[in-house]
Amino acid sequence: MKAGRRIATSVAFLAFGTVQYAGSSGAPQTTARWRDRFEVNKADLRPTGTNAYIPMQPGRVLRLKHGNETLTVTVLPDVERIDDVAAGVLEERETRNGKLVEVSRNFMATDRNTGDVYYFGEDVDNYKNSKVVGHESAWRAGIGGARFGLMIPARPVVGQMFYQEIAPGVAMDRVEVISIDETVKTPAGTFDHCVHLRETTPLERDVSHKYYAAGIGIIKDDEFELAERPNGVR
Repeated sequence: MKAGRRIATSVAFLAFGTVQYAGSSGAPQTTARWRDRFEVNKADLRPTGTNAYIPMQPGRVLRLKHGNETLTVTVLPDVERIDDVAAGVLEERETRNGKLVEVSRNFMATDRNTGDVYYFGEDVDNYKNSKVVGHESAWRAGIGGARFGLMIPARPVVGQMFYQEIAPGVAMDRVEVISIDETVKTPAGTFDHCVHLRETTPLERDVSHKYYAAGIGIIKDDEFELAERPNGVR
């Protein structure tokens, strides 16, 4: 998932494996470790799953909007074999003024025992004037030193810090669980007990905030907000 929808910040000084927060004097005060390896039995990973925050169920669609921009998130019926794992495909389709900006196919696998969702890479098409002009941030686990990351646990805990993407020099998104009890208002309604993830990367000095509602999925991605409740959800 390309981290291009971000708000710049100068609070954190980022380095691979650690994060340092600066006090008023500018001196680093706290160092914390980001988890970047995950003990998983790949035989237990499935292309579909029922994680409450990213339910990998083909046919599920979420529509988010910000002004003249839209973000449509769809779980496709496709299965892609990556790094010896059959991964499901979560497509993100972003438009501006009705024209495609980016389409990404994100490869996810859910642990059948824990419900945790792991991220195995993404294929990306970047558009300009309705034509594909690049594939920025594309990566796949098992190629070029890239490894799979943890997309979201089944039971997030405040303070957890982990990499979602581990493709050195290409994609290194990582998140910290800030809250598991946020109330979020969107055009689709108000959602309680939401998970708030703060996303950063050592490749850029930016920060992104994402909010997930149990039983639905992502409801706020920086400025993008859920525009309508998905079918069958009250």
